[in-house]
Parts: sequence; structure tokens; C-alpha cells
Amino acid sequence: MTTRQLLVPALAALLPLLAACDDGAAPTSGGIAPKVMADALHAVMESDRTVYTKMVVNRLMNEDKVIRASEHFADDKALPLPAQMFRFGSEMVAEKTDVFSYQLLSMWPINQQNAPRTEIETAGLKFVAENKGQNYYGAETLGGKKYFTAVYADTAVAPACVGCHNGHPDSPRSDFTLGDVMGGVVVRIPVE
Repeated sequence: MTTRQLLVPALAALLPLLAACDDGAAPTSGGIAPKVMADALHAVMESDRTVYTKMVVNRLMNEDKVIRASEHFADDKALPLPAQMFRFGSEMVAEKTDVFSYQLLSMWPINQQNAPRTEIETAGLKFVAENKGQNYYGAETLGGKKYFTAVYADTAVAPACVGCHNGHPDSPRSDFTLGDVMGGVVVRIPVE
């Protein structure tokens, strides 16, 4: 059983315990603070994404040179890009639960659907890019629902990240280096 298969039902069971607090910092009634939940979710996401990027894509593409990664992976008989794997996981979680949602966004998206759309997304992406190692937290209302929203830096963890973004014809930025913040993971948790 994968981490995701274990995590989604467990988090669904925890939803009633989440506190309805605006800043996400502290629970009421003995529940789990949304910030704690968001940080835990991100730890799993970041670990899975880093493992796939370093141990699968970068190793097989750049080190062993046995297969490449491609945004057209099915047609090219290649590996899905790390960003695509992340999006596929996000879409699968969205089909299973409304306990939380997540997405990968960037101020420099190759695909415009990954550009920020809300004030918190924009502010959060700018903050994590300018404040390495710090996360951004806020509250927002979308479609009449209140959310605790967290933004975490998404960094270039392997040469495959840098090479793909710098070499892509649709990339608005081509000067990334290893360790640079390339975007951010946005985690939303309903707090009502």
C-alpha cells in the first residue's frame, strides 16, 4: 500500500478534529491545527516528489541514460515529468476527498494553468521565493468557503529540474540553478 493510499483515509478521519481558526496556528476543542496538518501533508508530498525526481527521473535520465522524461511521456514512451506526477496525485486526491487539496504553482510556469490565480497564491509564491526556508500561511475565502492556505517552496533538487525548465521553449525563465525556488506547493484545508 502506498503512502498516499494510507494518508488520504487517515486524514479524512481527522477532518472533524480540525479547528475552525483563521490563522491555522492553534486548534480549539482539542483538535489538530490546520497548520500542523498542512505541514505534515507537505512533508509527505515533498518527500515523494524528491524521491521520484532524484531516484527515478534524474538517475534513469541523466546518470544511467536509459530513458528520458517527457511532457508527452505516453507518445514518447518516456517517464512522466515530476510536475506531472505531482499533478496526477493531486487530481487523484481531489477525486477521493475534500479534506484538503494541493497543487504545484509557479511565478514562472511553463504551463499557464500552473500560474497563481488568487491573492494568497501570488503573495505566497513571492514570499517563499524571497525567503528561502520559510513557508507562507494565510486564510482565504473561495466560493463562500473558508480555507487555511499554506504555500511551501518547490526547489530544484536535481539537474533534471534545472535542465527541463531552462531548456523548455515555453519557459519564461531560463536561468535556474540547483537549489533555486522554482515555484511552490499550495495546500488548502477547509476550516468550516
